Amino acid sequence: MKDFRKLKIWSQGMDIVKLVYQLAKEMPSTEKFGLVSQMTRAAVSIPSNIAEGCGRDSDHELRRHLDIAIGSAFELETQLLIVQENFPALSTKVVELLTHLHQEQRMVNSYRTKIKNNPNQPY
Repeated sequence: MKDFRKLKIWSQGMDIVKLVYQLAKEMPSTEKFGLVSQMTRAAVSIPSNIAEGCGRDSDHELRRHLDIAIGSAFELETQLLIVQENFPALSTKVVELLTHLHQEQRMVNSYRTKIKNNPNQPY
């Protein structure tokens, strides 16, 4: 088991969650049960899957949860692009969030590769 709290990818994921919730507050109330709900679930899924993977007994399971986390990151990216397209007034906040999200995607992918290439190494 790895301590997920010490991982920068988990901490960055938590920051993304906070930024998504801030953006969600500015979305129209008509999107509360649509896009806002999907965005917040996708964002929460990123650090949640990193944490869950760290609690597993094998690197194989950790990689599987990192795969889910990165999938959620790409899902969130798509949703943010939809917000940017449909709510131009929120574009600046979306661009900021996308910058954090792209960094997270790169870091998760790098960690995944590191584990794949060096199984059973302490991280």
